[in-house]
Formats: sequence, structure tokens, C-alpha cells
Amino acid sequence: MSFSDSESSYGGFAADYKKFKQITRDRLLHEMLRSAKAKDSKSTWKVLIMDKLTVKIMSCACKMADITQEGVSLVEDIYRRRQPLRNMDAIYFIQPSKENVVMFLSDMSGKTPLYKKAFVFFSSPVSKELVAHIKRDTTVLPRIGALREMNLEYFTIDSQGFITDNDKALEDLFGDEENCRKGDACLNVMATRVATIFASLREFPLVRYRAAKSLDATTMTTFRDLIPTKLAAGVWNSLMKYKQTIENFPKTETCDLLILDRSVDQIAPIIHEWTYDAMIHDLLSIEGNKYVHEVPNKEGGPPEKKEVLLEEHDPVWLELRHAHIADASERLHEKMTNFVSKNKAAQLQSSRSSGELSTRELQKMVQALPQFSEQIDKLSLHVEIAGKINRAIREMGLREVGQLEQDLVFGDSGMKDVIKFLSAKEDVSGENKLRLLMILAAIYPEKFESEKGLNLMKLAKLRPDDMNAVNNMRLLGGAPEMKKSSSSSFSLKFDIHHKKKRAARKERAGEESTWQLSRFYPIIEDLIDKLCKGQLSKDDYPCMNDPSPTFHAPSHSASALEVPAPHSMRSRRTPTWARPRNSDDGYSSDSVLRHASSSDLKMGRRLFIFIVGGATRSELRVCHKLSDKLHREIVLGSSSIIEPTQFIKKLQSLTVDELSIDDLEI
Repeated sequence: MSFSDSESSYGGFAADYKKFKQITRDRLLHEMLRSAKAKDSKSTWKVLIMDKLTVKIMSCACKMADITQEGVSLVEDIYRRRQPLRNMDAIYFIQPSKENVVMFLSDMSGKTPLYKKAFVFFSSPVSKELVAHIKRDTTVLPRIGALREMNLEYFTIDSQGFITDNDKALEDLFGDEENCRKGDACLNVMATRVATIFASLREFPLVRYRAAKSLDATTMTTFRDLIPTKLAAGVWNSLMKYKQTIENFPKTETCDLLILDRSVDQIAPIIHEWTYDAMIHDLLSIEGNKYVHEVPNKEGGPPEKKEVLLEEHDPVWLELRHAHIADASERLHEKMTNFVSKNKAAQLQSSRSSGELSTRELQKMVQALPQFSEQIDKLSLHVEIAGKINRAIREMGLREVGQLEQDLVFGDSGMKDVIKFLSAKEDVSGENKLRLLMILAAIYPEKFESEKGLNLMKLAKLRPDDMNAVNNMRLLGGAPEMKKSSSSSFSLKFDIHHKKKRAARKERAGEESTWQLSRFYPIIEDLIDKLCKGQLSKDDYPCMNDPSPTFHAPSHSASALEVPAPHSMRSRRTPTWARPRNSDDGYSSDSVLRHASSSDLKMGRRLFIFIVGGATRSELRVCHKLSDKLHREIVLGSSSIIEPTQFIKKLQSLTVDELSIDDLEI
């Protein structure tokens, strides 16, 4: 199998710099679809045949219009009964499994094949046995126009994000009853898919990983402790094979890869993230990036339901997704106001109203102007979404919950404050109480040993499966210094004035003044910063490969790490709970759209962060923020993107035995 050399190297400092997702799209459309054409073929149209996995890969990176433009008239499932199209060529984009190869041979063998020619592209390396199996069928061989490895088996979720689609990774790898066979199988698939990233981009990474940590020399290292180590070894083995088999694959390091697992930061998946994107997925419970909303019926009937995708093709979404929800709401109001001020018909309607118009009133006004329907559709969509989020924040009392969460994380509040809150705020939802206790368990794990935690969970009136989620935080493991046990007795009326409050985060120098309720930052922000400065501990984060002599160490120049000048903040409509003290927070940059295309910027080496067990939207936001700050494309990968509710359900399922209120001894 040979790797296509149809394009120049994508990695490093190419003059025409392309981002990770653009390279993925170009390979699928140009290197695969465009190249698949027989010299004697008269038909300009082709059939594209995929399996369930490759359909998802393609749909994440390309639109149907892109595929059609490359001459594909029909997309088929390899496992469905298909109509013979013997005058057309077929492109097979499939996983290299025995089942897929058998289906392909069935299509193309015998006297009457389904298609004229077959161009076969495997998503990851194919075994010699399967290649030999194909070659043994002499009727099929003359009908094969190409037989190649695309080495592209990952799913782009963002211009700087991908997943390997191992949704069960947390359960398979962190479960109470360790199943090494299931865990190894999960990591093998993950390693293969992560490695195809570097095959696609023609990048050879310096591979670093979080080392296993034991509490002391007598503690046995568990399978869970070795997850990053095992994945790093699996990725490294695949890269060594690529070095031998892929033409023009780099021989020296061109980028960095840091492999972590979910235990590196237990708080990020639970705490409320106050940005527009995160709040949509947390509070509105949308499926993936699909949002369903009602639009006015043009014929005057009842409203119609419409499904829209929240994606980077939408300039409003691109600008607001990482903005604080208060800032996003304010910007939307300003956009509506500007639209009205520039439109005479809207001004006429506005003059009939007295006083300042709300965002909702402005939305209704512009919707009544049919000639501007296309311009206003997307804006109205986001006004509706922001309105729903703000209502949910008010109805659920999230401001107080969010403030306590932030104070706990930064050591401004402790156990006593949580007990006071749970006693006074009985109307707070069960899920939000649970999330508070999970944050507390991550910071004070020793408090949840035996009766101590059980009493606190009873005060919160948690269900047995909720108690399970809190107790299963231990399976993700905390830092050793946070696991010191305490022998003091516990009751709901204990006095803790003499105890020091513990902080899970330090205030960041230079970023003290940010939007309230957005002080929190994921641990990976610190790790990325240290790695780029060359300050990441090699004991805690060792390398799989010693850097080559020609490998350039991270730049320590001030210009690369300089914090951008703060942007001015609007204050007219900002609620007091969200009012900024300053703005170097990565939320409110007005230059998002200007940075969407970075072909004119000199970007440094790519940095890949991979988190086993699920990544959060706050972590994805941080990668975008630091890419602009450090002038490096920082790509976040994970087994999946995980929302707070999903994370809770996964933790609930990690153990079989449930705790019960009957187990409590007061």
C-alpha cells in the first residue's frame, strides 16, 4: 500500500498554511474522490460506497454539495442491497475489516459485477492477509482502479478538534472491575485512529504522555494509572510503521503530541461553563450540533419546525460560540439594533414604539420584513437561543450555583459554605446539587470516605445512583496530595472554622480581572502554557522519543507568549452578575472572524492534545484561545466530546453496587 503523494507536505511551515480540518477535507475530496477516475471511463459520475464509520468521517469533514461537485451522484451503504450500475465507476471508502472486504469482493466478482471499476480506499492500514485475499480473486483484480490506504480514521468536530468516536472509553477504561482485555482493545482502536491524524497531515510528533502516579512505593500501579502510557506506546508503534510505509513521511519531529486522560481534570466536565457554546449543550440539551426551532409559516399557518446546524459556516456562531453568555446576548442586541438603524422600513416600525426596544421586539420587527429574511434568519436563530439560555439561568438560579462552584475551585469557599447552601436552597435542582458535591469530592476526596460524604449526600437528598456518581469520582483518581485521609468525626453540625480551605486552581497572573463566573480554567491551559515555554516536567510527562538533533525546542521569545492587549468591554446592558473587571479571558475577542483563516499568519508547530475518556467544551475553547495567543495551531482530540449530564451518567455506571439511604448512619 502506498500513501498518495499528490500534494506537497502539509506539516510545519508551508507557505500556504492550511488548518487541520481543511487538510482533512482536501484529502477526502481531492486525493480520494477527484483522483478516482479510470482513463477509459466515459461517465463523469461515480458511486461512493461507505460503511457506518466512514460515512461519519465523511459527513464530519465535508458537505454533500462538496461530494457532488467531485462527480459523486450516489452515496451507498456497503451493507445494503444495491442496484447494479455497470456503466459507472465506484469509490469504496471503507474500514479494512474482513467483512468489508468480503462485501467488496461480492460486488465486483463474477461475470456481472455491480460497477465498471472499483477504486478502494481503506481508512486505516490494511493487513497483508486481507490484501492477499483480494489478490486471490482473479476476476476482481482487473476491475480495481486503485487499492490504497487513506489512513484517515478520525472525526473532525471543529476547525481545531477531533474525536476517535470511542464513546464508551470512560466506562471501558475506568470501571471499578478492571477488564484489561476490553481496555486494551479500546486503546488499540484509539491508538490506530490517533496515528492516522499524523499520517494525514504528514506530521511526525514528539510524543509525551502523563506518567503513572502512585501514592507511595508500596502502592501497586493499576491499569487505570497506565492508560496514557499504553496509548502513547500504541500511537508510537503505528508511527514507526508509517515511517517505513508512507512516502515522504517526516523522519524528524515536526509537531508535539501530549496524551492525557480524564483523571487530569475531574472538575472541567462538571462545572458550569458560562460560554455560549457550552451553555447551549448544557442547558438546552441539543443533539450534537443540531438545533430544532420554530419559524413563522410564510402562508400564515402555525409555526414550522426547522432543524439547523450550529457550525463554523455560520459567521454569527463563529463569533459568539466562545463568548460569555452575557457578552453574546449583548452583542446580539447590538447587531439587531444596527440592522434596524440601517433599514428605513424597520425605522418606521421602530418610531411607532415608545422607549427602548428589547432584543425580542427587534427580532419580531425584522422578521416582518420579508426582503431581509435571508439576512436575519441566522441572527434571529441566535437571539432565540440566547433568550432560552438566559431564561434557564434565571429559572434554575444558576448564578448563585455558579458563584459557589467558582469559589470552591479557587479556595474562597469550603465545606461549610456548601452545607449552608444545601440547607438554604432546597429549590435548586437535584442535578445542580449533585454537580456541586462532585466538585467538592474532586477537591476534598477524603471527606467522602465512609459516613462523611454519605451525610452530606443525604442533606442534598440525592438518589442512590447520584451517590454512586459522587463516590465514583475516586476511580478517576485525584492528585496524591488531595488523598490524605482524615480521622476526625463528622456530623452535619460540625465546626470547620479552624480548617483551611483548599484551592483546586490558582488565580492566573495577568488574568485576575475577567467576567464574573468565568474565572475557572481547565488544567490543560496550564499544561499547554508550560509545554510551549519548555517548562513541562519530563518526570511527570515523559517523552516516548528523545527529540532528534534537528528538532527545534519551543520558542521562549516574549513575542510568542505575549498576552494580547485587552479589548474594551461594553457595559450598557451587561447584568451585574456578569459584569467584567477586565477582558483578557478569551471569550470576547471581536477578531474571531478575522482569525478564521490563518493562511496569512506564520504559524508555529502544531500542538496536539489528546484526552482519553472525553474532552469538554471549555477545553476546546482553551485550544482556540491559546492558538491565537501563542501563534500555534493547537488541536484537541479525545475519545469523545462529553457534556455534564453525559459525564454524570457515565460515572453512575462505573460501579455495579449502588449506595442507599439505608446505608447511612447518623
